[in-house]
Parts: sequence; C-alpha cells; structure tokens
Amino acid sequence: MSELIPLGSWVDQSVHYLLDHDSNAFDTVGRAIDGLAGLVEHGLQAVPMWLMMAIFIGIGLWRVGWRFGLFTTASLFLIFATGFWNQTVVTLGLTLSSTIISLVFGIPLGIWAAKSKTVTAIVRPILDLMQTMPAFVYLIPAAMLFGLGRVPGILSTVIFAMPPAVRLTSLGIRQVNLEIVEAGQAFGCTPWQLLYKVQFPNALPSIMQGVNQTIMMALSMVIIASMVGAGGLGNDVLASIQRLDIGLGFESGLSVVLLAIILDRVTESFGRAPGSAKAPLFAVFRTRSKAAVARA
Repeated sequence: MSELIPLGSWVDQSVHYLLDHDSNAFDTVGRAIDGLAGLVEHGLQAVPMWLMMAIFIGIGLWRVGWRFGLFTTASLFLIFATGFWNQTVVTLGLTLSSTIISLVFGIPLGIWAAKSKTVTAIVRPILDLMQTMPAFVYLIPAAMLFGLGRVPGILSTVIFAMPPAVRLTSLGIRQVNLEIVEAGQAFGCTPWQLLYKVQFPNALPSIMQGVNQTIMMALSMVIIASMVGAGGLGNDVLASIQRLDIGLGFESGLSVVLLAIILDRVTESFGRAPGSAKAPLFAVFRTRSKAAVARA
C-alpha cells in the first residue's frame, strides 16, 4: 500500500541521522541521566528496610492519618513478605528519578506558559502529543538513541509523565486571584518577587496536583519501560506475561498497586490546606484535650 505522505519514513530517517551525527551528545546525556538514577537508586538501597518502612509510615501518619498509617504498615509488610522489596525499591528509584527530571523541566515551562500566550500556543499541541501517543512508541527511539537499560526507560517516562506538571502549573499560576497580584504590585514587588512570593504560593495546590499526577504517570510508565531493560517490578510483570504465570503477575502487580496508593495519598496531601491534611489521630487528641478543659 503506497503512502501519500511517508511520515513514518521521515521520522525514521531523522532518528538515524541524529544517531549518526550526534552520538556523543546522546552519550553525554545518557551518562548524566544514568548517574542521577544510580545516585537515587543506591541512596534508597542504602537505607535499611526497617528505616524505609518507618519513614513511609511516619509520613503517612503525619500527612494523612492513623488509618492510612496502618494501611502503609500492612502494605509494606506484604511487599516484604512476598519477596518483592528489592524490586519495589528499584521501581521507586526509577519513579523518583523520572519525576525529578519531569519537574525540573515541567514546572519552569508551566510558569513560562502561564506568562506568555505564545508559549502556551506552542506548548499545548506538543503536550497533547506527549499525552496521547501510545506509551510503547516512546521506547523505540529512546532504545535506538541510548541503548537498552534504565536510561531509555527514564527518558520515555519523562516524556509521558511531564505534561501534567506543565499543564497544572500553568493553570495554577493563571488562576491566582488578580486582586492578590495587584496588591503585590502595589507593594512594589518585582516580577520575580511577585512570582515566588505571591503567585507560586497561591498556585501551590494546583502545582502539587501536577506533581501527584506526574508521579502516578511515571510509575505506570516505569513498569512498561521494563521492555527496554529498565528493571524493577516491571521485569516481574513482563516475566509473568511471557511465562503466563498468574501468581507472579498478581504478586508483582499488587506491589505496584500498593506503592502507587502510598505515593498518591502522600503527595495528594501536600496539595491540601495544612489543617485539612492533619491526621485524624491528632484530632482525637485535640478533642480529648478540649473535653478535659471543659470538665475542669
């Protein structure tokens, strides 16, 4: 079947051209990404298992509540008991590395888009393409340019996970009350001070929602990235598909689900008002103290 527009051939030729003429640049980028991912992964692996559990449980108690703390305890123990702790730590490292890169580029780009209609007009269709293109497609050029391993997995994850950070940062900045912005200008704020002392704090709930969605999309893409050797729980999920092993697929998939729930609830809590994010456990103590004062 003949093509009127050989778009696929053009894209393929472009990737091969980059591979032939800019291989040193891609090697440099690959080493930088691999270094960041290795630093994050080794840092997480250096933390003892009991301390890692204690950190997650403590954050869950502080930000969400005692019920979620119990859920976190049970979830982490189940991951350990089923033998997927090391793979979960690797997956967490890949997710955090991808999220860090996504936010480093996504949040400033979202701020720029909020300030410029021209940038918004250019960025918006690109973000649409990044979000709607099937995730597997990103793995092909990434593997060609950077080889197999965690580098192409992280890069494809960044492309897939960055759009929410850009969109929700831009939305949050643009939705800041104009009266607040005008008050800041009246007090003599420079554009930089206006952004980071007025607009950014008021847009923080929306920005944190973007962070939350970026982490969730990064986690989902990291599992798919096992097809190019990214590692982690994705390897077990992929092995279960190849061997039609229902038990392995359920156990590894359950570990992904539990990790996703923990990360989702914790990051979501940072987008709420501090008062509403406090754990119900502390509300119990406050209620008891008020009752004691009333009886006295």
